[in-house]
Amino acid sequence: MAYVRGRVRASVDALEHLVGGLGTALLAMGALFWAVVVALTCLVGVGLRLVPGALRTVRSVADRERARLSRRGTTIPAPGPVPEELREAVRDPFVRRELGWVTLHSTIGLLSGLVGLALPLYALQDITFPLWYRLVPPEVGAPGIGWWRIDGLSEALVVGLLGVGWLVAAVGFGPALARFQSWPGRWLLPPPPGVDLSLRVAALTATRAAALDAHALELRRIERSLHDGTQNRLVAVNVLLGAARRAVRRDPDRADEILGQAQDAAEQALGELRTVVRGILPPVLDDRGLAGALAGLAGSCAVPCRLAVDVAVRCAASVEATAYFVVAEALTNVVRHSGASQVDVAVRREHGRLLVTVEDDGRGDADEARGSGLTGIRRRVEAYDGRMTLTSPSGGPTRMHVELPCGS
Repeated sequence: MAYVRGRVRASVDALEHLVGGLGTALLAMGALFWAVVVALTCLVGVGLRLVPGALRTVRSVADRERARLSRRGTTIPAPGPVPEELREAVRDPFVRRELGWVTLHSTIGLLSGLVGLALPLYALQDITFPLWYRLVPPEVGAPGIGWWRIDGLSEALVVGLLGVGWLVAAVGFGPALARFQSWPGRWLLPPPPGVDLSLRVAALTATRAAALDAHALELRRIERSLHDGTQNRLVAVNVLLGAARRAVRRDPDRADEILGQAQDAAEQALGELRTVVRGILPPVLDDRGLAGALAGLAGSCAVPCRLAVDVAVRCAASVEATAYFVVAEALTNVVRHSGASQVDVAVRREHGRLLVTVEDDGRGDADEARGSGLTGIRRRVEAYDGRMTLTSPSGGPTRMHVELPCGS
């Protein structure tokens, strides 16, 4: 049964992948048609100014496919914008590879997507045919087989068995079709040999700088917390203890009162010190794991929060801490700025990555340029070579999706 469930789950994932590929195949077909039209107009000299726009269209569609494939396997880095100069754009190695991709994907992707979508539809149609065959005149025949006259339940049941065959084919061949549909993108959309390394070095340089900035900001935050909070409390304790020492012989009752004040100040300093320590690495992650720590955040959130965690294996401590702080900061933003009545938090581990999604039904229009902690979240995520995507149209909803490489 575990094998059957695994195959069914794989076929459902493959169907989702094929439907997504069918969408990008239709976009690729449109981009290819526009590129061909522009190329034909260039023969008479009137389409040269349209070439950069056509190449940007191809780049946009290719980036969609890169993002789709990256969600289900090895990340494919995006090359950035198309060069503005016509000669540079034509010489760009990414452009040539993307033109080959739209040609292949608009055919291979479209055909494999249609076949992958047709198999389960045929299966559903034929399997349910014994339930509604009386609604069809016998001379019309079976679905898709007009020459097969259906005169009774026995023939309809045979059609139902044929539907079972379609279902077996969908379960058996769906993942292979999905891999075949992804083949042009996996082959042509990654950077050409030699370019990948330079892009990776540039990306690592940027993330290293972000990590250093995030580390410096964190040290400044800790320093401010210790200086403005705990240090002042300890100074007050020291002053009170000195006053109590001077008063212990002259006025024991006054000394006892001062010692009580010193004890209260020491307890406050200890509480603030614990808060600082939790801000460095929450002990609740060690005690309860990521699921338990997030459950505590969701339970204490002022906005009703629905939490779904599907992480069967513990991730690296730094990754779990990053995910925890991402959710904590996101929930703080929801409470302070969104005006939402509901927030959903979903965390799962998939293909070696930890995926964190926070979505609320608030007013939307969240903007990193206006602060609200979003820039800090992005820096912390990128410091671990992760990615953050924010979608927040005016009127809502706001959806933040974070992907973190998940070590073990």
